[in-house]
Amino acid sequence: MLACDLIVRRAHVVDGTGRDPEQLDVAVSNGRIATIATSLNASARTEIDAEGLTLAPGFIDTHTHDDTSVIEAPEMLPKISQGVTTVIVGNCGISAAPVRLKPEQQNSTPPDPMNLLGGAELFRYPTFRAYAEAVSASKPAVNVAALVGHTALRNNHMDRLDREANPSEIASMRADLQEALDAGAIGLSTGLAYYNANAASSNEVLQLAALLASAQAVYTTHMRTETEAILDAMHEAFEVGSKSRVPVIVSHLKCAGIDNWGRAEEVLHTLDTARTYQTIACDCYPYAAGSSTLDLKQVDPRVEITITWSTPHPEASGQSLAQIAEAWSLTQFEAARKLQPAGAIYHSISEIDMRRILAHPATMIGSDGLPHDPHPHPRLWGTFPRVLGRYAREEKLFSLPQAIHKMTGLPAQRFHLKERGQVREGFHADLVLFNPETILDTATFTDPIRPSQGIHSVWVNGTLGYTVAGATGTRAGRFLARSITAS
Repeated sequence: MLACDLIVRRAHVVDGTGRDPEQLDVAVSNGRIATIATSLNASARTEIDAEGLTLAPGFIDTHTHDDTSVIEAPEMLPKISQGVTTVIVGNCGISAAPVRLKPEQQNSTPPDPMNLLGGAELFRYPTFRAYAEAVSASKPAVNVAALVGHTALRNNHMDRLDREANPSEIASMRADLQEALDAGAIGLSTGLAYYNANAASSNEVLQLAALLASAQAVYTTHMRTETEAILDAMHEAFEVGSKSRVPVIVSHLKCAGIDNWGRAEEVLHTLDTARTYQTIACDCYPYAAGSSTLDLKQVDPRVEITITWSTPHPEASGQSLAQIAEAWSLTQFEAARKLQPAGAIYHSISEIDMRRILAHPATMIGSDGLPHDPHPHPRLWGTFPRVLGRYAREEKLFSLPQAIHKMTGLPAQRFHLKERGQVREGFHADLVLFNPETILDTATFTDPIRPSQGIHSVWVNGTLGYTVAGATGTRAGRFLARSITAS
């Protein structure tokens, strides 16, 4: 009789490929899925009767800002509690490495939006290899794969960020990027909408992206704009991918701003046209509100804005900008300027547009959560159960297998996460067992730090990390270096 570490019996297995569920027994040995059968003649140290429950690959959060959290708070409760077993960090042009803050930055707030990752004291990885080693040493509860942030590279080598980099600075950035790729980075990210990267030309980005093809890495982008000129921004992103011969992943695709509502069909048509001749995907979070630093360009009295943090006015966290402005007898714009540097939640997305993008076959699921916010967007704790409970089960926007594919098999393929993202023999045993009838997010905009319901058990590399009773205290996440090495 086959002896295993774990057998999950009679589970409705949704394998991550998009196929319909099938009742199966799944056996795990030495951190990998050993055997899958309709009825296993085997024994194990741990056996679970999963009748009525769904077993799926562990969810892959394709868009996070957990770069420093996986080291400073390796329990990663906001993620593992919702079934996430792998996080992609380094998004939106900001990453914890490689970063070498200037002397004047070391005792102040890091440049926007690098401050989303925490204070200057958390940026202590001058090389990507140093960061990878630190992640491995911290033994986080989830796996970590990392992009290199364009803004981080700019800050390493430029005296100011409100201009295009010169050839010498680009050469230095390329050297940093190459070191990171050699040390296992999965790609390059940009955040061209942010002030400290907006001055970068397409040529600057192209010269960096030129290093990605030989490493078989990816290019992800928080595009230059998500408002009126979104189609131009999409064409710029696609051109970078086309000229560099690399896959493109558009970060948190949305039609932002009230004046931009109703354009999802046009945006998706542009995406589909480009997908006929190059590899393009996108990620999306299941909320009609975004969150980032407080940007004066996004202050619109028609939009509900909640302050998540403020350096000069920490007491403002959790309050609406409108309330603060009224209390201070200022306009919202004047109040926002007084609050900076700060973070904010913007209710500036159409629910209809969001649903259309979320349902698109090229769309993966990414939380875009900000773990350092004192009053975070609820997406930090609730994204994946919200997709499964609200949008798949209740609203039938897509089937359960399609939803699981968006958060497992599809991202594993797009980010080259070898032998992950499927319930398949020989694959790493990143698994989540949940109740498909009760799974749902409980985090709200007013009470955002709440674990979701319906998660039964979560295994990372075959080790049980989370149950209905909470974290087990055993952390088995790994740093996932790029699986396809440079030729």
